Formats: sequence, structure tokens, C-alpha cells
Amino acid sequence: MSCFGADPNFCATCGNVLPLPGKHDVIRCPRCSFSIPVTEFSGQEIRSTIIFNPVEQSSLSLEGMEDSELKGPVIDRRCSRCNKEGMIYHTRQMRSADEGQTVFFTCIHCRYQEKEDS
Repeated sequence: MSCFGADPNFCATCGNVLPLPGKHDVIRCPRCSFSIPVTEFSGQEIRSTIIFNPVEQSSLSLEGMEDSELKGPVIDRRCSRCNKEGMIYHTRQMRSADEGQTVFFTCIHCRYQEKEDS
């Protein structure tokens, strides 16, 4: 008796995702010795949906600030000037290609800018 037997897309023995059917008559689990005949998948339709988070949930509200200056992902980094959490960053390749990029941080509260060479 297996606790993973509800969905044929997963191995009934270990719960691993089974590979897509190929030219063989049997699908074998890459993790254990479980195998399932390809005929188990006949008539099965697979659909997928991508759901993006709403913009208002994924970024902080920057009220009263110019949008052109403060665009980018907000990260949990503490500003060294005002000591508050939340900075926006962007990267640039300032040096030669074999060296790391430069990361520019801007505080969303006081607009203090820092840079970090990586």
C-alpha cells in the first residue's frame, strides 16, 4: 500500500515526479524501481496556468516620490543613513567583462544611495 498512489504523474512508491512518456511502453521512476505502463496516461490532458501576483502586493507603495528614480525590486537591506529596512537596487557592468558587476542601492525612505562591487 502506498500513500502516493493518487496521481499517476507521481511515483506511487516514493512520490517523485515521473518523467514524460517517451518512446518506451513503460515509464520508470528515476529515483526508485517503480514503473507504470504508458497506457495509464491515455486520454489524459495536461493544462497549466501562470498566475502573477498583483502589482500592489509585490512592491512597496512609494507615495510622494518620483517614479523615474525609484524603480526596481525592493529588498530587505538596512539603510546606513536612516537605519530603516527597504532598498531598491539595480546592477551595472562598470568594469571590464571579466570582473564582477556593481550593485547600486537606493533607500526608499531617504533616497540615500550606496554602491557595492561584487
